Amino acid sequence: MIALKPHKGHLLIAEPSIIGDVSFNRSVVLLADHNEEGSIGFILNKPLEYTINELVPEIVKDFKVYNGGPVEQDNLYFIHKAPDMIPNSIEISNGIYWGGDFESVLELINTGQLLEKDIKFFLGYSGWGANQLDEELSSNSWVVVENSYKSSIIEKHYDSFWKEKMLELGGEYLIWSNAPENPSYN
Repeated sequence: MIALKPHKGHLLIAEPSIIGDVSFNRSVVLLADHNEEGSIGFILNKPLEYTINELVPEIVKDFKVYNGGPVEQDNLYFIHKAPDMIPNSIEISNGIYWGGDFESVLELINTGQLLEKDIKFFLGYSGWGANQLDEELSSNSWVVVENSYKSSIIEKHYDSFWKEKMLELGGEYLIWSNAPENPSYN
């Protein structure tokens, strides 16, 4: 397997070895930005008990909210694939966008023009300072892979996402695809 360097739009797959890390154990993270100053990403497969209308009562839909990471967990973030409808969106890559005008998002959801398959909400984000992610990659905490799903990653079911990535990586990762989340349960 060819090891990729992290790049905006790539996925970080948590190595099975980060068992004790509550935030990142079995995580799949979309890198929203990566440069010499650091990296920002969102954990795609850690749903919270909240729905968006519980956090923002003006929204009438009950879209899921995900744990984006351990940084600023009191702030709401979103990725989407509707830049033509959401002003001030920032392109991540492959038709995936980050942020934009929240008032537009509110109206688009409430009028049924923006569906759950088009947007994903997060409390918090995952952040790394300059060279921090490189150090974690050197210590085998993550595997970097291309986002082969492109913008449809927003619709990806979270419950088996990490397991699917272990199967795709193959080799030594195959055994981990069926391992219990907590090895002491084995």
